[in-house]
Amino acid sequence: MHTYALRKNDATLADYSGKVFHRHCHHQPRHAAYGEGAYVVDQEGRRYLDASGGAAVTALGYSHPRVIEAVTRQLSTLPYVHSGFFTTDACEELAEHLVQDAPPGLERVWLVSGGSEAIESALKLARQYFVEAGETQRRWFISRRQSFHGNTLGALAVGGNRWRRAPFEPLLMGSHQIAPCYSYRHQRPDESAEAYAARAAGELEAMIQRLGAENVIGFIAEPVVGATAGAVPPVPGYFRRIREICDRHGILLILDEVMCGMGRTGTLFACEQEGIAPDILTLAKGLGAGYQPIGAVLASGAIFERLSSGSGQFQHGHTYMAHAAAAAAAVAVQQVIRDEDLLTRVCTLGDALMSGLRERFADHPHVGDIRGRGLLLGLELVADRESKTPFPANSQLASRIKQHALELGLMCYPAGGTIDGHEGHHVLLAPPFILQEAELELITDRLARALDHAVREITP
Repeated sequence: MHTYALRKNDATLADYSGKVFHRHCHHQPRHAAYGEGAYVVDQEGRRYLDASGGAAVTALGYSHPRVIEAVTRQLSTLPYVHSGFFTTDACEELAEHLVQDAPPGLERVWLVSGGSEAIESALKLARQYFVEAGETQRRWFISRRQSFHGNTLGALAVGGNRWRRAPFEPLLMGSHQIAPCYSYRHQRPDESAEAYAARAAGELEAMIQRLGAENVIGFIAEPVVGATAGAVPPVPGYFRRIREICDRHGILLILDEVMCGMGRTGTLFACEQEGIAPDILTLAKGLGAGYQPIGAVLASGAIFERLSSGSGQFQHGHTYMAHAAAAAAAVAVQQVIRDEDLLTRVCTLGDALMSGLRERFADHPHVGDIRGRGLLLGLELVADRESKTPFPANSQLASRIKQHALELGLMCYPAGGTIDGHEGHHVLLAPPFILQEAELELITDRLARALDHAVREITP
């Protein structure tokens, strides 16, 4: 594999007075200067191995020349044009790429600027699909607890991240949630994977019957749950049952692949591994790999046809949708993934990283579960392995791990609220697809040291 380098800008950054509204009012982030392959380098020259891909975004690392060249070329010809007036080659080519490789039935692409925007678009498209047929009484979305679908109000409303939802509950539209497919916590000791899949999927059936199928728009879920629960894959057969239930009751299946899609789990679309196709699918993050902000909604031919033969338009839109430079970046990213056979590499590296994590943490007293697919992996942390008792919710374990990891030159994605939005902790790993084999050991070693440092601080 190649290592791609970006020339460092030697100019000294000014002493800014700090007017940026950062994520935390009392914490000034480290100042990144440039990126090089799988590393971020700060102003002082310290290097940080990105084992989380930012937030599962930087699939190709920080300095891939083909993507940079594609964006530069597009910027020099036409950086932006409003989609109400024109289309562009970049947008048309990206849509062709996505539909060509998409699960069967997904035939149209709506391009947006990111994941939350994609979810908002998907929810509105699903509602309008039924409005066009005169079924205006349909209003309910069903989702799963311990899910995350974005931070805008509609996306929060169907999401199951309690901490993110809590301050804004009065502003959120109503929705209904069922239990996640989360075998480490919810599968009974005497229950087979098949039986658990049936029981977990059966919650959707029960909720539809309770609400009345005629009142339900759709069910939305992440094929592999990302940041909220820490790379939780479904048990075999779960999503096939979900697909059958949606079909039988005439509701739409919306799959959120914002984090787990675009090769992250080893196939271009995560749902390929479940043997199903949704009616609507959302993408972002790895679609543009961080080189430009972009997201997409893929819709079935049936959905497009209903709108086309009805009102003739999707009553929705954003200023920067179908952005030419963003689409050019996404086309280049997808071409690189194909030309460099990076899906095979994701599987190979993912297997190796999983093996390394199991070797290092299988007997660790505070690692209860190691899970995931491809290069989307998670470790669930516990105070006691046998009882699966979590660390105290107020222990700040996640922030402690993150800080210690940064000091060791590692970027990872720890979080709290893993179990129910309040209790539990995990660490998410989602490194770039261009990672070198030698860097796998660096990830496991530095993560182990950061975890041990953090645990020592909170244990008597």
